[in-house]
Amino acid sequence: MGGVGWWRHPNGGYGWVGPIFWPYAYYDLYDYTWWGGGYDPYFWDYGYGDLYAGLFGPYDYDALSGYAYYLPGYAGPRPPATGRSRATAQTTTLADMCGSDRSDIAGFPIEQFRSAIQPNAEQSTALDELASASQKASETILNSCPKDVPLTAPSRLAAMQQRLQAMRDAVGILQPALERFYGLLSDDQKAKVTALVADQHRGQHEATPDNGNCNTAQPAAIAWPGDIIERNVKPTDAQRASLDALRDAATKAEDTLKSSCPPTDARTPPARLAAVGARLDSMLQAIGTVRPAVDTFYSALSDEQKAAFDAVGPERDGGRSAMAAAGGDEPPRSRHRRHHHHGPNVGSMIFRMIGL
Repeated sequence: MGGVGWWRHPNGGYGWVGPIFWPYAYYDLYDYTWWGGGYDPYFWDYGYGDLYAGLFGPYDYDALSGYAYYLPGYAGPRPPATGRSRATAQTTTLADMCGSDRSDIAGFPIEQFRSAIQPNAEQSTALDELASASQKASETILNSCPKDVPLTAPSRLAAMQQRLQAMRDAVGILQPALERFYGLLSDDQKAKVTALVADQHRGQHEATPDNGNCNTAQPAAIAWPGDIIERNVKPTDAQRASLDALRDAATKAEDTLKSSCPPTDARTPPARLAAVGARLDSMLQAIGTVRPAVDTFYSALSDEQKAAFDAVGPERDGGRSAMAAAGGDEPPRSRHRRHHHHGPNVGSMIFRMIGL
């Protein structure tokens, strides 16, 4: 794929960056809830391709080891500090990508809403309660930031499931407060909220049609790597039965996610948040289908076979480092069109981390 990595999203971002699944998760969730319209790729492009990248991680051991220094609570030896890595460490950590900027209240535009709708006392109280719920929800997602580096398919899927569950829990925290606040608004105030969204859309230079590429077929690069597994892992007949079960589970998960698309009538923040919850439910269902199958297959492998299975993803990238692929001549564009303060471009971050 020309130096951009097979696990790259169509919008230019990456679902996995080192040990972290779904960087800036709460920003993507809240951006779509408050400002979304139609197919928002920054949320809806997460799907089967990321589950596939959890099974066949693109990062080899050497690439992942460079991220350990950035994990919360890391107590191991520090890498030598070069000029470039020292500058990076001062400005970026993986915790930042998990959402450590708590002062942002997870992107909830409380003052914009307060100024636009001029709430009465009851509405103002509900708005404050919504801001508090938003803060609690963002902290729930932040706490799902990995504390170590998942090096195997089972550990990656466990980390992915934990992250998705935290996002789903965040939706459950936010939903009652949002519905209460929105339900107190008059028709005129709701129209002003809609106008805020329209203003945001006019300020964007990219348009995404309803349902975007949600129903399109997966690209050829996502095809099941059966030939590589047969050649390198060399499963026995007994192991091949559980491998077939894993492939069947992955196919079922893919079908589940293909049938989970954004509703075209999600015109209000409560409706979009409900759509977020439904999508996360589908993703949890998909990973719940695959994870037992990968655990069974992986536990049946010898240490040598496990190492070969863990090398499938990097081999799919032509043997290049996943970091180098993401930091090539065509890096992803800015991850966020609405909140530019979220952090550096993910591709450039990966590229700078090569200096570790």
